[in-house]
Amino acid sequence: MWSVFRSHVLPFIRLYLLGLRVLLVQLFGGALTLPVMPRQDGKVVIVTGGSRGIGYEVVRHMATLGAHVIIGGRDEQEGLAAVRKICEQHKEAKVEFKKLDLASLQSIRDFAQTFKDRDLPLNILVNNAGVMLVAEGRTAEGFEQHFGVNYLGHFLLTWLLLDQLKDSGKRGSFSRVINVSSSAHCIGEIRLNDLNSCESYSAHAAYCQSKLAQLLFGSHLHQEMQHGGFPVSSSTVDPGMVDTALYRHVWTPLRLAQSVIARILFRTPAEGAATVLSAALLAAPEGDDGGGGYWANGHQEWTTPLTSDPQLQLSLWEVSLQLLGLQ
Repeated sequence: MWSVFRSHVLPFIRLYLLGLRVLLVQLFGGALTLPVMPRQDGKVVIVTGGSRGIGYEVVRHMATLGAHVIIGGRDEQEGLAAVRKICEQHKEAKVEFKKLDLASLQSIRDFAQTFKDRDLPLNILVNNAGVMLVAEGRTAEGFEQHFGVNYLGHFLLTWLLLDQLKDSGKRGSFSRVINVSSSAHCIGEIRLNDLNSCESYSAHAAYCQSKLAQLLFGSHLHQEMQHGGFPVSSSTVDPGMVDTALYRHVWTPLRLAQSVIARILFRTPAEGAATVLSAALLAAPEGDDGGGGYWANGHQEWTTPLTSDPQLQLSLWEVSLQLLGLQ
């Protein structure tokens, strides 16, 4: 009985209580406003899941600043529609769509290779796409969906594009890797012996684990780049609770009330994108550590001590390399 409560009921309760706390903070914190951003002419940006929601707003704003933006996504029709909409609104926008399925390692490799064949720079990589509270299922290679899509797919994509990021950065203008995570990371638990949730499956626990994994990855990647002297920074962002399709799998009673709740308490996609854009464009590259860190509510913040655990970071990093056949 206790094992069932711990593995299924407790994650459910903790996640929804956390959501309530986040909504209250957003209610009393006021709307997020995006500061004036510097021009990005000549820079190349990749945004996964950039066809809608937060990702779309990131793409749209980057394009208005003069960046060449590539949307990586599964739905070609939706992606091309997003490109047309942005280009209609901003005649000078340089936006394109390329097929990318983060649930398939082969698709990720194909996307990365196609990009590298073009010999373009890569100044900013925004790992934004994700799934939340989906039913138990597996990716093409057999990984649990939250772990495989939210974390492992983005790990591989970043790894494959790391040389382009290194080559494109310079002192005073670091390349950036931005992982879009969630406040759910603070109640996540990394189960190194059961990352695929084979022993017992809870969508709530799996989602929180994937979000914590993103923070551990982002932090360790930043340290690796700094220790190696590479002009690349890595940040992780919590955009808050944003009114997007991501919540379509939440607990049914809440989903039915979501349209009302979201209108009052959730952030708009543009507000959610504000923190992502701040981390991508405003982090201080001139500093000793080249920026990086954890961003929430429009600025850098401290988060749970677990995300700074060097041994856990290293262990997850090494296991991930092994799972992806990179070692």
